Amino acid sequence: MTAPLQVALDGGPYALAAGSDGAVWVTLAHTGAIARVTEAGAVTVYPVAPDSRPAQITAGPDGALWFTRSGDDRIGRITTAGELSAFDLRPGSRPYGITTGPDGALWFTMSAADAVGRLSAEGALLAEHPVPGGPAMIVTGPDDALWVTLNEAGAIGRLTLAGALTVRDTPTPASGPVGITMTHDDAVWFTEFLADRLGRIPLDDAVQEIELPGKPHAVLADPADGVWVTLWGSGQLARVSGDGDIVTIDLPPDCEPHGLTVDAGGGVWVALEAGFVVRLPG
Repeated sequence: MTAPLQVALDGGPYALAAGSDGAVWVTLAHTGAIARVTEAGAVTVYPVAPDSRPAQITAGPDGALWFTRSGDDRIGRITTAGELSAFDLRPGSRPYGITTGPDGALWFTMSAADAVGRLSAEGALLAEHPVPGGPAMIVTGPDDALWVTLNEAGAIGRLTLAGALTVRDTPTPASGPVGITMTHDDAVWFTEFLADRLGRIPLDDAVQEIELPGKPHAVLADPADGVWVTLWGSGQLARVSGDGDIVTIDLPPDCEPHGLTVDAGGGVWVALEAGFVVRLPG
């Protein structure tokens, strides 16, 4: 079996996304930069702005990478050639989560403004929808709606393309949901950071919970079955099968694992805020 790849990366690696160029792109929250990391471990760093605090990142519909600048209220865009641009949002909105929607637009959360925004691939702000409860991460669901973790409300929101919002409370109150993903079995999975649980919502069904100690943060669909979860508190990575079986993998001590992505070869990447990215072979 191929050994995991560990790449040193200063600047607070926080979130990752697989690019159309075959590399993985990483937000560096502490230094205000974006890094490109190849499967061989080669690193290129692109400075954004010292106070930009890049948070989440996603592959856009135009082949570029789009990311939230939570420190200076902008949405950033970087091409695979390293060309940067930015689009202003209203002051104090603190964008955080971002995803490409089923309509080809970029949808993002404004965690301090209790709203979700919609941005065209040309950079035009098309809409803002009120979403109270501290919206955190966002993903396109199997029903072509946008699903959002509501961190402060302890709930999950479903937002249609027209802006209609429905909210489901998590069974455990004050659960602090953060990460969210869609899986191949048409379910939405999410982490409950404050409750040490992993949640799952099958379409038109009740919310399910699995105990998962260790402060689960990000969650990623496994292409084969189930999900991968970073356990920020225990410094581990967990794989949870569709049947709820849990396997944990120890990471370096005090590494602060956050974001996850999977590359074209099926390798799972994890960002360790302490200063590394790690790739587990597919």
